[in-house]
Amino acid sequence: MHPRLLKTFLAVAHNRSFTRAADEVHLAQSSVSDQMQTLEAELGTALFVRSRHGLELTQAGQVFVSYAEEILVLADEARIAVTAAGGSKTGSVNIGALETIAAVRLPEWLAGFQSAHPDIALRLKVAGTGELMRKLEAGELDVVFCFDNGGLDERFVKRVVCKEVLVLVTPTGGAFDLRKPDLAELATNNFLATEVGCVYRNMFDKAFVEAGLAPPRLAAEAGSIGAIVRLVAAGAGMGLVPRLGVVDAIDRGEINELPWPGPSQTVPLVMIWRRRRVQPPSLKLLLAAASEGFAPARSVDAHPRHAVRFPS
Repeated sequence: MHPRLLKTFLAVAHNRSFTRAADEVHLAQSSVSDQMQTLEAELGTALFVRSRHGLELTQAGQVFVSYAEEILVLADEARIAVTAAGGSKTGSVNIGALETIAAVRLPEWLAGFQSAHPDIALRLKVAGTGELMRKLEAGELDVVFCFDNGGLDERFVKRVVCKEVLVLVTPTGGAFDLRKPDLAELATNNFLATEVGCVYRNMFDKAFVEAGLAPPRLAAEAGSIGAIVRLVAAGAGMGLVPRLGVVDAIDRGEINELPWPGPSQTVPLVMIWRRRRVQPPSLKLLLAAASEGFAPARSVDAHPRHAVRFPS
């Protein structure tokens, strides 16, 4: 049972579509179809059926999913163990990160790691948390840097590398420039928010629900912190964001920052990787470097340059 067939099978099983699976594994749709016919012939049973809802797994296909995943994990571990036994410190690490983290937290640290380990090739993928976790699950990424958004199953390990401050950003000259707002006052204002499923969107929604307040009106949802900053600067509303992603705009005076009155003022930045009996030597070095020397969270200054000094 060739690993290539198993990878294609899992792509079809997860996407429930030959077309989407073909895009994921970078094959023509006809090649995906041919591979699935080969696998079904080898197993002696159908793995998929077509229904009114699209492509569905048969009962045999559902059973085979976990075995295909385990076979690929075992094959990967065998390759890693052989490489480690040979004493090799070379290799590559496929890193996934959210746009804000990739732009602000990783460049200097990755440059230092690459200087210390020039034989290790680094590849960086920037995407949303959902896509990053799917790629980590599929084995396309070795480690993901994102904000903590809940529990993981036993296949993965998570470690907090630092905590990032959350701030409320508003247009300059806004109604709250001279005093601290509370949640009740904020609930009457327009907000720019990240998409549902994002960790700071979850914290935003949860804060108002726990306070017994109706959520504020959303002027817009945006998948990019940069887009939220530009909308806030243009006066479209305010937003809850990690300070690391907006500090330059704050320093330039394009937006104002205020303390977030919700129950949580920080969000953990975590790295997540797959649990293995033997980790690739190159990944072990990167994980150790992140634990020992990752850039610390940049805290809000007592009196930042463009922040308002509130009366005590």
